[in-house]
Amino acid sequence: MQRSRARRQQDLLVNVIGGIAGGLVAAFAMEQFQRALGRFNPEIGGVPGAGGQQYRRPQSEPSTFQAADALSRAATGTAVSAASKPAAATAIHYAFAGAVGAIYGAAAVRTPDITSAGGLAFGATVWLIADEVGVPLSGLAKAPARYPLEDHLTTFASHLLYGATTDAVRRLCATTLRR
Repeated sequence: MQRSRARRQQDLLVNVIGGIAGGLVAAFAMEQFQRALGRFNPEIGGVPGAGGQQYRRPQSEPSTFQAADALSRAATGTAVSAASKPAAATAIHYAFAGAVGAIYGAAAVRTPDITSAGGLAFGATVWLIADEVGVPLSGLAKAPARYPLEDHLTTFASHLLYGATTDAVRRLCATTLRR
């Protein structure tokens, strides 16, 4: 019984570590994907320095810039300087991606069925909850209906890449770290 509990704790730890690593690698993959899209069509590609996460033809600053400002104001009382915003936005993007990856890693141990689609269902869920609902509700983007369908499809594809990459890296880490 003790061995079984130790094994479960080890599985949890390696899957959380793998989820964090996966989320970070996936954030990078999303940025590259968005940059590549931008080379084909600048209207749908990512905004440079926005953590690679803003497609939606912003009339104002990208959501990651706004989130960095909000966090900075809460912590220090001042906004992030214009020169520091790209780095702060990228940090926000990677922190979120790693944290959500950690949650996925933990959930994969508790409910392994969530990984059956190779992370695609996870990516779609992150897209729906974070991008389509959370960001607009937080005031960092307009309501989803205010964006064209192509923007939703682009962000959806990007989040599928995020989910698949997070899962692949999590699995690789879990297999490697268990040895």
